[in-house]
Amino acid sequence: MPTNRTFTMIKPDAVENGHIGAILNQITEAGFKIKAMKFTQLSRRDAELFYAIHKERPFFQDLVVFMSRGPIVVAILEKDNAVEDFRKLIGATNPENAAEGTIRKRFAKSISENAIHGSDSDENAAIESSFHFSGRETF
Repeated sequence: MPTNRTFTMIKPDAVENGHIGAILNQITEAGFKIKAMKFTQLSRRDAELFYAIHKERPFFQDLVVFMSRGPIVVAILEKDNAVEDFRKLIGATNPENAAEGTIRKRFAKSISENAIHGSDSDENAAIESSFHFSGRETF
């Protein structure tokens, strides 16, 4: 059953390039409400745990290094059909294939530095949200 919440992370490349405000603006203009948010940085170990599903993939170590290289913004978002609508808003993983106007088309540099993460299922949204936020931090 679909839920009305999803998880997002503005990645180090977008933070480094000063896109936090523009990305958050695009998210809220699309009708998402921010239910939790923080500016933080993943340790190498945190990145390994968060992306453990990709541990056997050839890009895993590069992903861990990238995701732990600088600050990120994590947030829980709310809207009807949140996961699916947010995936449409962020666009394809490869910004070259992303639709015009999507976050990745506007702000991503490459498939590996693609500006933003969005949960791919309701189950993963709950897992990823609880990785970064306690119940007291979610509204």
